[in-house]
Amino acid sequence: MNLTTPLIALIIGTYALRIAGPALRTRVTISPRIDKVMTTAVAVIFVALIATSTLLVDRDFAGFALPAGVAVAGVLAWRKAPFVVIVLAAAVTTAGLRWVGVN
Repeated sequence: MNLTTPLIALIIGTYALRIAGPALRTRVTISPRIDKVMTTAVAVIFVALIATSTLLVDRDFAGFALPAGVAVAGVLAWRKAPFVVIVLAAAVTTAGLRWVGVN
């Protein structure tokens, strides 16, 4: 099957949505209720993405080391630590726990 046509359609659709957003922002008014629902929906989807990528590896439980590393990263991000410190602390936590035998 030729994937060129669907790929071109996705490219055109992506750019059309990117252009339509700023162009329609001044013309379309969103009620405060809908704005709040959309903001909440974004947060819920983001949390679900973090949970599934943290807790599952190949449809199995990832173990306790990976969620511990993510928890350390979350705490450091909440405390407004520099990004490099967050990444290194999460990696060291996960690797250290795996090194001592916690999977």
